[in-house]
Amino acid sequence: MARITSNDGGGARKPEGKYKAMAVCFILGLGSLVSWNSMLTIGDYYYKLFPKYHPARVLTLVYQPFAIGTMLILAYNESKINTRMRNLAGFTLFFASTFLVLVLDLATSGKGGIGPYVGLCVLAACFGIADAYVEGGMVGDLCFMCPEFIQSYLAGLAASGALISLLRVLTKLAFEKSHNGLRKGAILFFAISTFIEFLSIILYAIYFTKLPIVKYYRTKAALEGSKTVSADLAAAGIQTKTTDQGGQDNKQGERLNNKQLFLENLDYAAGLFLIYVATLSIFPGFLYENTGSHQLGTWYPIVLIAIYNVVDLISRYIPLVQWLKLESRRALLIAILSRFLLIPAFYFTAKYGDQGWMILLTSFLGLTNGYLTVCVLTIAPRGYKASFLKGELSI
Repeated sequence: MARITSNDGGGARKPEGKYKAMAVCFILGLGSLVSWNSMLTIGDYYYKLFPKYHPARVLTLVYQPFAIGTMLILAYNESKINTRMRNLAGFTLFFASTFLVLVLDLATSGKGGIGPYVGLCVLAACFGIADAYVEGGMVGDLCFMCPEFIQSYLAGLAASGALISLLRVLTKLAFEKSHNGLRKGAILFFAISTFIEFLSIILYAIYFTKLPIVKYYRTKAALEGSKTVSADLAAAGIQTKTTDQGGQDNKQGERLNNKQLFLENLDYAAGLFLIYVATLSIFPGFLYENTGSHQLGTWYPIVLIAIYNVVDLISRYIPLVQWLKLESRRALLIAILSRFLLIPAFYFTAKYGDQGWMILLTSFLGLTNGYLTVCVLTIAPRGYKASFLKGELSI
């Protein structure tokens, strides 16, 4: 077991700072996806620069394999990884990659061509790697704390899309008739994203780890056998020493390995995977390329992306109302599988329907994506001690 020694001279005290921690989790969620959402939301700018290369589809196809591959590697080595350094490395990579997207555009003066496009794809791959570091690490870090923390983090993920969509609407209104209006909006997006990533590094490295309630949960995790929180506790002035009490361990207290944990939560893992398969089959590539021409003109894909992101954000707060939260494992899986009916629905609506039906379907896509994601990730960790939890197997 772990022996905890605090350098601040204080004894046990009631945890404080819950709402501060929730606010920080929200900002960290914002920082975990704001850069990638910026790249997706300014798709109309990239379609102008690279009209032959299908950027919305290709950038997503580049991003996902690097995110999934990196996450699998991290999951395999989870018990050996310093969670604090992992999250800091992820946020730092996000910051550096976002800044380099800005530098790439300024260096090429906003010109297209295969060279800048390959550079953009490389940076999209870096976003995927950073996402694997941060999302898996943060979910693993927060899932042994109170459910409100992980819910706030997931809401922050959705808020990044809503924020960028709002900025996209405002910049289009402001720069639509000006010279290089799309490029000015893109530069503004990535400048804001770079600042948010820098803020995330500071908050996680310095502020979050010293909140009393965060110290409390990490100390509790260390006492339960978690080996990945020692660096966070040390940063907060709490030292941990581990002593072996093998004679007291029983089968119930043994740490589950990856295979055991995965098999126990196979339905949750498959469900979360299928949520994103259904969503990414439609968003964002289909909404940019296959929705036809309508009265909204060039505003049409921007409006669809904005509606998806806003409804996705709102839906992540629905599970806070207990009687609206879906907790049955079977019901969750049925709801997740039923979302695949949206794929033919979008196809036939794009072919035969008007923009009103497309907006309604896009809203439902965002609603189910956010709601089901929060339900799965807040229910799955129940019943496990901190030493059993592995964020990558949830993500």
